[in-house]
Amino acid sequence: MLIVQKFGGTSLANPERIKAVARRVVREKKSGKDVVVVVSAMGEETDRLLSLAEAICPNAPKREMDMLLTAGERISMSLLAMAIHDLGYKAVSFTGSQVGIITDTRHTRAKILEVKGDRLREALKRGKIAIVAGFQGVSSEKEVTTLGRGGSDITAVALASYLGAKRCEIFTDVDGVYTADPKIAPKARRLSEISYAEMMELSRNGFKILHPDAVELASLNKIELQIRPSLNNSEGTRIRESKGQSEMRKTHRLK
Repeated sequence: MLIVQKFGGTSLANPERIKAVARRVVREKKSGKDVVVVVSAMGEETDRLLSLAEAICPNAPKREMDMLLTAGERISMSLLAMAIHDLGYKAVSFTGSQVGIITDTRHTRAKILEVKGDRLREALKRGKIAIVAGFQGVSSEKEVTTLGRGGSDITAVALASYLGAKRCEIFTDVDGVYTADPKIAPKARRLSEISYAEMMELSRNGFKILHPDAVELASLNKIELQIRPSLNNSEGTRIRESKGQSEMRKTHRLK
């Protein structure tokens, strides 16, 4: 069985959290699964890099911005691979270009055209945990590209689709999808399940947990998504094909 797991920046914010992610990943490997992990940049690293660019050149060329910003995910992937090795398991990290994520030529907002993934399949065949830098790829003109904010979600779902995985777990700093913002509405309930269409609507209206393009890609390929917290073992919220009236529709009386 294969599982694809994506860990956001808050899940990888410091060495202790990276080690915790490594332990979680190793548990999946111990259970007999092949594991592919997609990582974002650590904590506020992307914002830090953007601030550096702004200080140096307020109108930086987009090509150079892509070269700069992809560094954040490379740091995360290598540190996580080290943490897994320290636990006695084999892991190998790949950039987007190394794993064969081919995009169009639009810098800072590229779209994935194809996943080749030969090196990824070979690593899994050899029993290694594969760690992939999210948010990035290489264009048809062999230039480094990025997928835009939230692009690591798209990377994870694209790899799940390529590898034929039935489920993709998105680990973040929240317990799942709620009926309302729990910071504003204390009585908001966590939803155990939501449909692709509902999740896409939420994402396109400012709900930042999941990129709408990732939801759309999952829907097209019938890949179940699961938003889970990285700091505990909650099951979070599953996102899949609608089966009758969902909790969200019942709560908000959606048509």
